[in-house]
Amino acid sequence: MSLDDLKARLPEYAKDLRLNLGGIAGITSLTPQQLWGAALATAIASRNADVVRAIDETASEHLTEQAKTAARSAAAIMAMNNIYYRFTHLSKHPDFLTMPARLRMNVIANPGVEKLDFELWSLAVSAVNGCGRCIEAHEDVLLKAGVSKEAIQDAIRIAAIVFSVAVTLEDPLIADAGLTQAA
Repeated sequence: MSLDDLKARLPEYAKDLRLNLGGIAGITSLTPQQLWGAALATAIASRNADVVRAIDETASEHLTEQAKTAARSAAAIMAMNNIYYRFTHLSKHPDFLTMPARLRMNVIANPGVEKLDFELWSLAVSAVNGCGRCIEAHEDVLLKAGVSKEAIQDAIRIAAIVFSVAVTLEDPLIADAGLTQAA
């Protein structure tokens, strides 16, 4: 499935999403690896198989297999970390903030791609998963390393677009006649 196939499945009421999805490739504040790694990691976090397939197909034109694996690793590790650290952030008991997590996170230290790219992907996934503590931590690392606010915003914009497409395609009425865009 291609991005064009995915856009064609979006209903007319989601025309803005089609336009935004089509505009991802034109983002210039990110390298192709950063852009497509963020798109792939957030597609996986969106939990929609069609979105993952379409993003994966396009990402394959821009990412090495090692980078695709790293993007998948970012989605996987942040799925775990976002639950744990969101809990520590939201719990009314401050003791949880100081207790060791006791979760293996070795991939963060050795992701197989540039550390800042992995941080950017982890930030984007954390935005999808709604973990404020992880968002703050990854954003801090990126800003301290000199990553521009525009690049960070674009990674989050990619996450927002990819997730919104996944949510829209989960609408059970999308399959009904007349709701999808004519191909």
